[in-house]
Amino acid sequence: MRENAMSVFGVSAQEEETYRHFLRNPDTTADDIHLLLHTTPEQALQCLERLQVLGLLHPAGKDRVISPADPELALTRLMDSRMHELHQELMRVTRSRHVVDGLRAEQEHASRSYTHPGIEQLESLADIRNRIDDLAFFARDEILAVEPYRQLSAENIARSRPLDLRCLRRGVSIRNVVIRAVLDDQPTADYLRELVAHGAEIRVSDDTAERMLVYDRSTALVPLDPQNTSRGALLAHKGGLVANIIALFEKIWDASDDLTQVLKERENGVADSSGLTEIERRVLVSMCTAGKDEAGARELGVSVRTYRRHVAELLQALGATNRAQAALLARERGWI
Repeated sequence: MRENAMSVFGVSAQEEETYRHFLRNPDTTADDIHLLLHTTPEQALQCLERLQVLGLLHPAGKDRVISPADPELALTRLMDSRMHELHQELMRVTRSRHVVDGLRAEQEHASRSYTHPGIEQLESLADIRNRIDDLAFFARDEILAVEPYRQLSAENIARSRPLDLRCLRRGVSIRNVVIRAVLDDQPTADYLRELVAHGAEIRVSDDTAERMLVYDRSTALVPLDPQNTSRGALLAHKGGLVANIIALFEKIWDASDDLTQVLKERENGVADSSGLTEIERRVLVSMCTAGKDEAGARELGVSVRTYRRHVAELLQALGATNRAQAALLARERGWI
């Protein structure tokens, strides 16, 4: 959570974060707001009630939407009240009027977002996380992601799980590409299994440096530097640019393997005396007998891409330059 700039007005950090959320997303409901703010439903309700008492939020009407009060008017009222209560802190309060400018900037930022400027630049990790949370919270149809992380911390999983599962419960399609190395981290692999069990589609890439998030095919988030995400990110709304990012995602998606199939292969990947796993032994036999890769892959119940990857690994292990030589070397070693 960011610095509590509004504490001088008697507003807590949680209350400020709630108010800022509605400044970024005016005229939205408070449904599941506790997930976005990483708090309990009871604490979220208390925040909403106190913000209404302070005049920072307008009460929800029949349509249940909540509107934030104009920062200039709302904070001026709070300032006057504070100065009457604590006259000895008058100078401190008046010097804090810069907070109004900061909140006005957020309101103007929200206006720019709703009119869909071409590209926004997000500079801090806190801003990037806040926008990701907002975009996921309001996603209606689909979230596409390529995330080449090698593991997720317990904190990251705890932060992501409520929003991910909420999206899946609401029928939002999630398609995610991760790298194969992430499966070496058991907590991360278990979390990915959990998402798949709830309806997410996840594929595994042997290696990709691309990072991207696309929401409802209309907004895309990419890092300024894929190797150093702390340098900031670009949020794109332009149709052509977003379409190109989606096209790149589809290429990475098509070149990746289904997570469930990869996990199944890993579970069956116990090596025999030859050093081959069961799936490798079956591929070796198939490549020596089957005419085409398509037929071999169909016989083994794997994708052609996965089949060819195993063939390439076997050629390298045997030191063979082609499949005929691999078959001879395998027979000489007693592998088949």
